[in-house]
Amino acid sequence: MSVTLDLMRHGEPVGGRKYRGQIDDPLSEKGWAQMHAAVGDQAPWTRIVSSPLSRCRAFSEMLAERHKLPLAFDPRLQEVGFGVWEGKTAAEIELEAPGTLARFKGDPVHARPQGAEPLADFQARVAAGLDAVVSQSPDQHVLVVGHAGVVRMALAWALHIPLQHAYRIEVASASMTRLRFSRGFASLIFHGGSLPGR
Repeated sequence: MSVTLDLMRHGEPVGGRKYRGQIDDPLSEKGWAQMHAAVGDQAPWTRIVSSPLSRCRAFSEMLAERHKLPLAFDPRLQEVGFGVWEGKTAAEIELEAPGTLARFKGDPVHARPQGAEPLADFQARVAAGLDAVVSQSPDQHVLVVGHAGVVRMALAWALHIPLQHAYRIEVASASMTRLRFSRGFASLIFHGGSLPGR
C-alpha cells in the first residue's frame, strides 16, 4: 500500500499576515489567485480533505466541484489556537513585548502565548487527522488543504522532527508539500512551491 498526501497551505486571507489561529477570515482576492496559480488545471487527486475554516474550505469546495472529487472536512486540521495572539500582527506582538517572537520561534513548546493550545496537543490532533486520512486512502493520492501550522505538524509527525524545531520550517502561502507513505515509512517528496509542472 502506498498513499501520497499533498498538503496545501491556504492563500493570503483578508487582513494580510497575522497570527490568525482559529479566527475565520476568508481568502482575499490575492489569496484566491495564489491558490489557483499553485494548482492550475491539474487535479491528480482521488479526493480532498480540508480544514473547515473558510480560508481553506472555500477553495476546497470550488476545486472539488470543478473536478468532481469527493470532499471531506476535518476539524482536527484547523490551525493551532494562538490564545492572546489571535488576530495580532507580528509588529503588534513585538510592540507589546519585545523579543517575544524570537523566544517563541526558539522554543515553541514552552514560550507559548497565554491561552494558546499546547503544541503537543496540536500535533496530536493533526497527527490523528492525517493518520485517519492515510489509513482510509490505500493507494490513493489525497489533497489536504490546511494551514502553516498543520503542514509543520504533519512534517514533524511523519519525519519525526522534534517539536521544538517545528517553527524552523517555513511554509509559504498556497505552497504545496508532498509526503508519501509506504510500508510503514514516510518520505518527503518535495516541500514548498507549486505542483510539479506548474
